Amino acid sequence: MAVLKPFKGLRPPQKIAKELASRPYDVLNSSEARIEAEGNPFSLLHIIKPEIDLAVGIDEHDASVYEKARTNFEMFQSNDWLVQDDTECLYIYAQTMNGKTQYGIVGCAAVEDYMNNVIKKHELTRKDKEEDRMKHVRITNANMEPVFFTYPAVAELDEIVAAFVKENAPVYDFTADDGFGHHFWVINNPVLVKRIVDLFAKVPATYVADGHHRTAAAALVGNEKKKNNPNHTGKEEYNFFLAVHFPDNQLTIIDYNRVVKDLNGLTSTELLEKLALVFDIEDKGTEIYKPTKLHNFSMYLEGRWYSLTAKVGTYNDNDPIGVLDVTILSNLILDSLLGIKDLRTDKRIDFVGGIRGLGELKKRVDSGEMKVAFALYAVSMQQLIDIADTDNIMPPKTTWFEPKLRSGIVVHKLD
Repeated sequence: MAVLKPFKGLRPPQKIAKELASRPYDVLNSSEARIEAEGNPFSLLHIIKPEIDLAVGIDEHDASVYEKARTNFEMFQSNDWLVQDDTECLYIYAQTMNGKTQYGIVGCAAVEDYMNNVIKKHELTRKDKEEDRMKHVRITNANMEPVFFTYPAVAELDEIVAAFVKENAPVYDFTADDGFGHHFWVINNPVLVKRIVDLFAKVPATYVADGHHRTAAAALVGNEKKKNNPNHTGKEEYNFFLAVHFPDNQLTIIDYNRVVKDLNGLTSTELLEKLALVFDIEDKGTEIYKPTKLHNFSMYLEGRWYSLTAKVGTYNDNDPIGVLDVTILSNLILDSLLGIKDLRTDKRIDFVGGIRGLGELKKRVDSGEMKVAFALYAVSMQQLIDIADTDNIMPPKTTWFEPKLRSGIVVHKLD
């Protein structure tokens, strides 16, 4: 059963919360982070992308970069830009996008739950990216950024959150530059905190929605500290890490689409002829076409949109991997027709998050940069859970969650 632990959060004063809260470290590169934090000394990017305070061009994995993270974190605390709560709390973090608000419970997940697969994953992690975040956790001795978890919705938890939000004003309430709303409440009533913790203990498993590398790094550093402490009791703060837990019925997964540089030697006519063997094809003309259901794809080729519906018998709906449209697209088109064998390493393919819209696919093909684009029907939460429950791994670039969690609204120290 899943652990949810209250903690003494480190948070910004209300008046600088919007300026301090930043996008996650992994959604922008160093140059973008420099621009975003320019003129804003409060931005958490000074801690999670600390190379922006060092010479342009410095290797972001240089030892001096991690040291800068440590000194900047200390400076934020000494300046009272991050102040620790006096008591152990839980928190509610809500996000609004396109008029829809989703409500997450912020509390610490247990390292032991990660090691024992109570926290379930659906993506592979890369060791170099894990090690980068582990160094960051070690040197700051904190989880600077939360990970994004989901769990099977519990009606009573939903009711508690809804009632608390209705009866209490948020401590932070702002709209970020991207137009997404962020709202944050502090739950410091020990009776209510205990009730939420007890209810959460009945949840059989939680699922990493976004932040597999941060999750792995946090858990692995916690496990290191356990092994290095001869007086370990299991109650130390390093046994837990920062997570926002959203009920699965509130989340929406956005499509994650593909663009390809060439047709692997085929003409457009030859490609369409080969596709017709495994897909029912409809020419949709010049108006953007979005897939309407599972196993229906959109293709943009030479100024025209096509509907591609996989023929029965070309996929396996009884297999948690085989049912995924990313699998069907990879098997029937990318691999067999376009010669793309490894989505992680092939330079002929790129990935476009659905938040950018299908117009971005059209733009990249029309520019001549890419030859063909494919849009997919978004993965469902149930598909994600089925993958994780069967200990399977989704293909690369399958799920896109939006909005992203802001970093810095609350931080978890490991001591």
